[in-house]
Amino acid sequence: MTGKMKNKKTISLYILLTVGILLVVNILSSRYFFRIDFTADQRYTLSKATRKIIREVDHPITITAYFTKDLPPALMQTRNDFKDMLVEYSNFSKGNIIFEFVSPNEKDEIEKKIAKEGISPQIINVREKDQSVEKKVYLSALLKSGDKKEIIPMIVPGAAMEYSLSSAIKKLTATNKPTLGYVQGQGEPSVYAMQQAIGSLNVLYNIENVNLSEAISPEKYKSLMIVAPVDSFKENELQLLDSYLKRGGNLFLAINRVDGDLNTASGKDLTTGLETWLDKKGIHIENKFLVDASCGKITIRQQQGAFSISSQLSFPYLPLINKFSNHPASTGLETVFLQFASPISYTGDTTIQYTPMAFSSEKSGTVTPPLYFDIQKKWSNSDFPFSKLVVAAAFEGTLAGSSNSKMVIIGDGDFAVNGTGQQARQLNPDNVNLMVNSIDWLSDDTGLIELRTKGVTSRPLDQIDDNKKAFLKYLNLLLPIFLIVAYGIYRSRNNKIKEIKRMQENYIN
Repeated sequence: MTGKMKNKKTISLYILLTVGILLVVNILSSRYFFRIDFTADQRYTLSKATRKIIREVDHPITITAYFTKDLPPALMQTRNDFKDMLVEYSNFSKGNIIFEFVSPNEKDEIEKKIAKEGISPQIINVREKDQSVEKKVYLSALLKSGDKKEIIPMIVPGAAMEYSLSSAIKKLTATNKPTLGYVQGQGEPSVYAMQQAIGSLNVLYNIENVNLSEAISPEKYKSLMIVAPVDSFKENELQLLDSYLKRGGNLFLAINRVDGDLNTASGKDLTTGLETWLDKKGIHIENKFLVDASCGKITIRQQQGAFSISSQLSFPYLPLINKFSNHPASTGLETVFLQFASPISYTGDTTIQYTPMAFSSEKSGTVTPPLYFDIQKKWSNSDFPFSKLVVAAAFEGTLAGSSNSKMVIIGDGDFAVNGTGQQARQLNPDNVNLMVNSIDWLSDDTGLIELRTKGVTSRPLDQIDDNKKAFLKYLNLLLPIFLIVAYGIYRSRNNKIKEIKRMQENYIN
């Protein structure tokens, strides 16, 4: 009887200890949040930039995440990842960031309310009962602080959620944003022709048009942007640029040294005076067309009788850039699409630090204008004698005078231009990232630059040869059989040993 009572007391003690431990763990977990992140890009670890932004939040921000309740598994994972991230933000903000999840599909009045806020559903195709059906889902977030609000229209699976969230918070809390000068007067596209890039830049900066008619102060303009000019710069305008650099200003240049026209199938060189100004600094942009075996395609339409047939042909004058250096403005980029680009080189002295940021492929070359685009040309390896030609570069040092300044040059003026009207086009995301990252490197000290490309969107499998494939195939087939047979032999031998032992006189089980 006494033994049973002791056992009951022991069991009761274990139960009380277990409950106590669980209570302590729950209390600690409500106050302290941590997890171990084994992902290659540390996507589940808040960056220094995000922690700095959150520390600067001095008044409540409410985040309402609008997610449909019954999502497909892949999108449900996105919802869970976003919720985990919000938990971290909330804990780190010490209660200044408050969030909730709402399923708008459940009530019509909620859908009508958020529609007025600018939030709309996404239409996706899902499999239900062995058939594909369209489903209306919400994957959005609304951030509010006082009378200010920001919308994340779509939480994209696999994309940089931390950048979207941190930049939205930064935009809500920013009071004195630095100003960028966008140079006009030489035929540059307007800000309205660069909707994607300007939209991203507006998160951290104010942007003003600037004419090179009087001295420009680096105190007023953190950086100047010159994009795709077509008219010539006057000597006094170039002197104003030098004066700006002498005082520590920074410059972003996206320059066309060649001009291609697909309507006339012709190409020519282009001079604005900037190329001569850069040559004096040892920076040379070749007046040649870059051609690359890794390239985009153009659509060709041919009329055959009453029918029109479309076909796509590779066009080496539209290089696809996927080689980038470990520079803050280019790290994390995957593919930048250029059109009629030119190579960049540097022959100056060591007072300027030259860092190539983006390169052509292993099979690339150059073509000297004027030229006629032969659409039907059969390209061969001899047309691509070069490799890793530089198409984007960063410069830092005494670019003019004795003060340190920075400059980023892209050998294609139109890479970040959407266009206007019917000519407008959606840009490849990394085209926008390259420009905005470059401006951030020149102008920004928040560290958001590292978040823009944090989400990995391409993770290709390693290629293996046929012999290795065959080896792995037979290994997967035969290894389980071998292990089963080996285990059977082991069991059989073990049973025989036991049987022999049982036959002995002094055997005790």
